[in-house]
Amino acid sequence: MTRPFVRASVEGALGRIHLDRPEALNSLDLSMIRAIAAALDRFEDDEAVRAIALTGEGRGLCAGGDIKMIWRAGRTEPETALRFWAEEYRLNARIARSAKPWVAVMDGICMGGGVGLSVHGSHRVVTERTRFAMPETGIGYFPDVGGTFALSRAPHRLGFWLGLTGSSIGAADVLAAGLADAMIPSDAIPALLTDLAGGRLADEALAAHAVDPGPSRLLANAPLIEAAFAGDEMTQIREALRRDGSNFAAETLATLDARSPTSLVLTLHLLREACRSERLEACLDREYAADALILEGHDFFEGVRAAVIDRDRRPVWRPASLAQVDRNALIASLRPSRSLFDPPEV
Repeated sequence: MTRPFVRASVEGALGRIHLDRPEALNSLDLSMIRAIAAALDRFEDDEAVRAIALTGEGRGLCAGGDIKMIWRAGRTEPETALRFWAEEYRLNARIARSAKPWVAVMDGICMGGGVGLSVHGSHRVVTERTRFAMPETGIGYFPDVGGTFALSRAPHRLGFWLGLTGSSIGAADVLAAGLADAMIPSDAIPALLTDLAGGRLADEALAAHAVDPGPSRLLANAPLIEAAFAGDEMTQIREALRRDGSNFAAETLATLDARSPTSLVLTLHLLREACRSERLEACLDREYAADALILEGHDFFEGVRAAVIDRDRRPVWRPASLAQVDRNALIASLRPSRSLFDPPEV
């Protein structure tokens, strides 16, 4: 009998959801998404449960979604990949609407799908071990799981920097971007969970254990980021970084130059659209339309091959440069269909 990858339990006043797939850095498959949704149902219906905590086994909370499954199925069975995304996105929206505090403990690696399980919650915790990223432009994809909604709301366009570069950041930077609420030392997490199980209000429990995260590198470079990433097009962003000439600008430019040009153009469009969207669900619908689009293209399959399958780290993007990306045609190809959140048709 195989062990469950999601363990759900009630400890006093706390509903615990613990991801237990450490050999895959707790990456999500469809069974895990369904198990988390079922646990959320159970805890919301249980009057004894006053808060819900999400934790992960091993080196992190969650490294993302089941990208290998999507890569294998995407070309021949796109409906399988799209079903995964649809259920994942509905869960992201449910977390945002949870009637009970959702305490996400981003201890260690928290990327991609793990971000979707965390940033939409009411109480987001980082630790000194946190490595947070939406690294999708490096695999020919884009920030999904409602990432465009959350990133677009970060101050000083820090979320634009995060979504486009795909860079990994620590606790101070996550807090500076408004994507977490408190830093709590990893060795204090058991005490936090004990407080929540004892019925302590989530706000009070976080405040009791929070510590100063120290300086944020992103905040120190916020004026540059805000100015450079205000551009309507990637070429404008690149030119602003080139003109600045600082070490941070040069580092950012080099990172962008390694990413999929198509992904950069698509991600910038989705982030700018998210700025105008009041609801998370609108962004998730837009991301779902983009999912269908990337399954018809080249870069996602090539990016995953280079990063995860063959691991040669040498993706060959097509087209190879921003100048070759037909932005108008790309955006025109985004065709949102019926919303994921409409009532089912009878």
